[in-house]
Amino acid sequence: MEEEKYIKGLRDKMNSYAPISNESWTHIKSLISFKQLKKDNVLLRNGRIAKNIYFVCKGALRAYVIDYNGNSYSKNIFLEDNFAGSTVSFLLSKPSDFTLEALEDTTLICLEYKKYRHFIDERMDLKNFYIAYLEKNWIIEKEQREVSLVMENATERYRKLLLQHPNIDSRIQQLHIASHLGITPTQLSRIRKKLNKNT
Repeated sequence: MEEEKYIKGLRDKMNSYAPISNESWTHIKSLISFKQLKKDNVLLRNGRIAKNIYFVCKGALRAYVIDYNGNSYSKNIFLEDNFAGSTVSFLLSKPSDFTLEALEDTTLICLEYKKYRHFIDERMDLKNFYIAYLEKNWIIEKEQREVSLVMENATERYRKLLLQHPNIDSRIQQLHIASHLGITPTQLSRIRKKLNKNT
């Protein structure tokens, strides 16, 4: 029953970008497998070539990089109803530059990338979905995030994150949220205290 709900969630998500025909959905559904990850388990390790695209049914992942001094930086946080994976690794067949790790016990739908891409190349409605997805997530949102890091202060970025994910504070450790925002945990703590005083 849970799996059917998650599969419907995947179809709804794809349809939110572009309408998917029943025939195309049958192709996508044939690729679906499920994966369970415990908190702190690694899904994709830095240096490995990505082979699957993941849809987060339940839980949370973070994509992080480690610099030459051993410091960890969260590149992205993926919550429910988000696709996750290393797009550059898929497209170029090169090792991923980041690690994907579970921040909570997580349920994922896995789609094997090569077969998924084959269906996209063959079917126009899937191609339309793929283009719309890339435009929204890798052009529009990426540019908005880059501008936000330069033009908005940390408080504004934190407020925006809370609008997108109201319960993220109770789910994700402060250090990961801070890293995602490009600030230190101490800075985030000060921002939270200030906002709590004003509410």
